[in-house]
Amino acid sequence: MTHVPHELHEEFPQAGDALHRLKLENAHFAKLADEYHEVNREIHRIEADVEAASDSRAEELKKRRLTLKDAIAGILRAA
Repeated sequence: MTHVPHELHEEFPQAGDALHRLKLENAHFAKLADEYHEVNREIHRIEADVEAASDSRAEELKKRRLTLKDAIAGILRAA
């Protein structure tokens, strides 16, 4: 598989320690991070033509990824 953009450590490079700590200590954050990872991988498979999806499905996934990223960013700011 090629390089996968939008991984959390790439989206928040300054927050590596906080990402790791929150994944271990905050169940809600860990759930959001796991869902972000799954959605991001699915988007990558679609963009790499490994998995077929309609344009509306791809757009829906991108919106979900953005919503998750916003929620994760909010928790990181509060931490």
